[in-house]
Amino acid sequence: MTQRILITLGIVLLLAGLLWPWMGKLGLGRLPGDIVVRRENFQFYFPITTCILISAVMTFLVWLFRK
Repeated sequence: MTQRILITLGIVLLLAGLLWPWMGKLGLGRLPGDIVVRRENFQFYFPITTCILISAVMTFLVWLFRK
């Protein structure tokens, strides 16, 4: 069971990495609520809203596949 979860997680991460350029065009990473701080020689970016959205989608998919 644990092996299946790890393999599935690896495939999901691989797909997310391959689809990252297209996900940027959809607006993921620039949602309202994502924190961006820009200074002269410093930039801090924390995509809190994007993380919550991806977490909710992943939770739904795991719930769906377990049924």
